[in-house]
Amino acid sequence: MEQTDKKKLLEVEDLKVSFFTPVGEVKAVGGISYSLDYEEVMGIVGESGSGKSVEAFALMGILDEPGKVTGGKVKFEGRDILDLSLKELEQIRGCRISMIFQNPMDSLNPVYTVGNQMTGVLRKHKSGISQSEARQKALEMLHLVGVTNPDQRLKQYPYELSGGMCQRVMIAMGLICDPQLLIADEPTTALDVTIQAQILELIKAVKERTKMAVIFITHNLAVIAEICDKVSVMYGGHIVEQGSVDDIFYQSGHPYTRGLLRSMPRLDNEIAERLIPIEGTPINMLNPNPGCPFAPRCESCMRICVRQMPAPSPLGGNHHASCWLLQKGGAA
Repeated sequence: MEQTDKKKLLEVEDLKVSFFTPVGEVKAVGGISYSLDYEEVMGIVGESGSGKSVEAFALMGILDEPGKVTGGKVKFEGRDILDLSLKELEQIRGCRISMIFQNPMDSLNPVYTVGNQMTGVLRKHKSGISQSEARQKALEMLHLVGVTNPDQRLKQYPYELSGGMCQRVMIAMGLICDPQLLIADEPTTALDVTIQAQILELIKAVKERTKMAVIFITHNLAVIAEICDKVSVMYGGHIVEQGSVDDIFYQSGHPYTRGLLRSMPRLDNEIAERLIPIEGTPINMLNPNPGCPFAPRCESCMRICVRQMPAPSPLGGNHHASCWLLQKGGAA
């Protein structure tokens, strides 16, 4: 498990999130734990429906109804933000913790100019700043993220910008209050490959310059390899494996992680190899089995796998995976 001998920026402890629907309780996040150091970049990877975005929305306090945090703690610099009042949370959200979303065209307000939206964010969180100071800061941030003609962009509406340019504006808005933590929820998914590469390079460069920590949520392992220090692999609302990028790519311990890697094309293979998909269908979150969420799709599934969730097994350093195959005495 991860060492806790020094102060962490973020500590998530047994976080649980459910959606209470007319047909039953959907346990979207089933009790996850991780920590994040200052200036560290952690990737959260998993297929659609694994709980990646829901976990991030819970951290930000922006869960939509009927979603509700049902357990756990989220400590930001030692303070549990789940216990804060709305007023106290608003002093942190958007200022010390910022988030950029998957589709910038849905996140930017179409009836306000880029300048109005950027200066509005800054003036909400930085009391006493004048409109001219806010505009100057907005220009600096647009320049930082590589937006051309920033003076002109401030006067434009989101529909006048390309998808890649809107995403750069979103990143600038997320950074304008100089946050300590940036949560990026699949920020490159809606963009073409060339723009994706540019956005990744941009986030890396800005991270190095501002010294902020980043949680990067994606379903793309290639993105994880490009930008992250460590990785949490999610499936069915659980973190099934955690470790450094090298641990995950070269010494993966969980069958789901290995399945993700087998299904990803590799550029270093001299001979073209057929990609191997993960067989089966995703878990039914309305009626999950009490054991490992991946058990119904796992080729190595044992009887105990569907009956009981395994505890994380240490694999060296901060690398661990939750799989009965790794447990001593774990048998059918």
